[in-house]
Amino acid sequence: MNSGIRFKLSIMMFLEFFIWGAWLPLIFGYLPSLGFSALQQSWILNAFALASFVGMFFSNQFADRNFAAEKFLAVSHLIGGVAMLGLAFTKDFWPFFALMLVHCLFYVPTISITNSIAFANLTNPQKDFGPVRLWGTIGWIAASWPFVFILVDWAKVPGFGAVGFTEWLGAALGSSKQGRDFQQSVTWTFIAAGVSSLALAAFSLLLPHTPPRPAKAGDDQFAWLEAMKLLQVPFIMVLFIVTFFDSCVHQCYFIWTNDYLQSVGVPGNWVMPVMSIGQMAEIGTMAALGYCLKRLGWRNIMVIGILGHAIRFGVFSLLPVRELAIAVILLHGICYAFFFATVYIFVDEFFPKDARTSAQGLFNFLILGFGPFVANFIWPFAGEVVRPVDVTAEIRLDKQNAPALVVSGKVKNAAGPPGKLLLLQKLNGKETEAKTIDLSPDKHFEIEFPQPALGEYEHEFKVIRHSWLMGDKEVVIKVPSLAYDQTAVAAVALAKSVKTDLPKQELAKVKPNLQVNLPKVRVMANDFQKLFLFPSGMALFAALILVLFFHPPALKAEAGGAVVTGH
Repeated sequence: MNSGIRFKLSIMMFLEFFIWGAWLPLIFGYLPSLGFSALQQSWILNAFALASFVGMFFSNQFADRNFAAEKFLAVSHLIGGVAMLGLAFTKDFWPFFALMLVHCLFYVPTISITNSIAFANLTNPQKDFGPVRLWGTIGWIAASWPFVFILVDWAKVPGFGAVGFTEWLGAALGSSKQGRDFQQSVTWTFIAAGVSSLALAAFSLLLPHTPPRPAKAGDDQFAWLEAMKLLQVPFIMVLFIVTFFDSCVHQCYFIWTNDYLQSVGVPGNWVMPVMSIGQMAEIGTMAALGYCLKRLGWRNIMVIGILGHAIRFGVFSLLPVRELAIAVILLHGICYAFFFATVYIFVDEFFPKDARTSAQGLFNFLILGFGPFVANFIWPFAGEVVRPVDVTAEIRLDKQNAPALVVSGKVKNAAGPPGKLLLLQKLNGKETEAKTIDLSPDKHFEIEFPQPALGEYEHEFKVIRHSWLMGDKEVVIKVPSLAYDQTAVAAVALAKSVKTDLPKQELAKVKPNLQVNLPKVRVMANDFQKLFLFPSGMALFAALILVLFFHPPALKAEAGGAVVTGH
């Protein structure tokens, strides 16, 4: 085979999955930061699934039969890349959803188109496709690593050369941006994906010409209807149900893992690389899959793949330790290769040639379409039940009345009206006062603590979260401390002509409207971690169904290795 063609196909696969791997891992934490509701988040996340539906029923077949593959790839990535770039600058729901839908409608068909280009131009596809497709996984992994540095809070890193290189590198790698700064930097994921898409659009014109494949006599215009007939076979129906459950569980990993890793102490700039460990493990697992299938058989391998989800989510829930969380992400390779990849191989082995395309499309519809579509509604809404309490607070010195500390702000996700908050004040570590806040429907509050003494003040909010999943739980939010020192006293003195011991030259430096603006303080309650028991339980249920009811017949050599014939 021409090594130049293989090199081009490898670059094509690298860029194809670099695009997807750049924006997907962090979008699940980014959407809530824009203020989108759980329903709005679900629709944005489901743009990909909706595009998969369109691809199965129309666009994949239409593109394959009417356009040269490399030209379709170029146009699709040009349009999809522009839409992706637009997402970096969009904050409102409807424009964001529209741009994401446009990107996905043009991106999703290219997944199968790149496969078609590779199969059409490889001399020995059975032997050579695997190594070429491997560059897609490498592209996904590569997309995550630049963000280790993009998401660094460089203000906390000493100047290069000011300290030793090892110390500088440690500070750089361990200083992640926080809060609003972090979320604003996440927009670079869309820029990276958009630029990569435009690069692939240009590179596609250098790919080998792959002409359209006109429909052959006997081809069914509605192949998906033929695919649905396969469900008449009992063991295929069982596998169909189990694949649906497993694809729902698989999607939960992407939706919740970003927040989970940060809740157990993984810096935000390391979330994407840590999650990419799963793809690294996938490479090794895929290499061993053939050997494992021969030794263990179809059903056992699939059960192990599903149990990988149950174990990983069980560890997330019951043992929320950073190092352990990172280690069990390695199971992602087993979850994907031992179930999803095995399903594709199983279909290729058990179905005759005239049914394989329909069968692959049927399960692809579940894995990329219907399963994630349902999951993108289930998991965000389930997470909404136990979402963290957010407090946006401001502490200021009241210059109108007697010297006083005023705590004001807004609460989100507390108990519904009539909600109550308990606000505790501590001075130098000792509790001095507690006040109950009756929250208005819009959750705003303002509390005054009069005549503060000199010292360091801390404030804690306590609220009871009511959850039908986890029961009632007290959540505590600690607000960063405020040092009420001589400088603070001077600020009030200037406003009220109160005497102070500070020299006049020091008073002149003090602003009379001293105020401390605090960023939003977020606490991830343990409820969130316990919620992983639900996808873990769903995975166990799917594995049980597979063990009890999945009994495919032995392959028949005289039927060309196929056993499903009556579709």
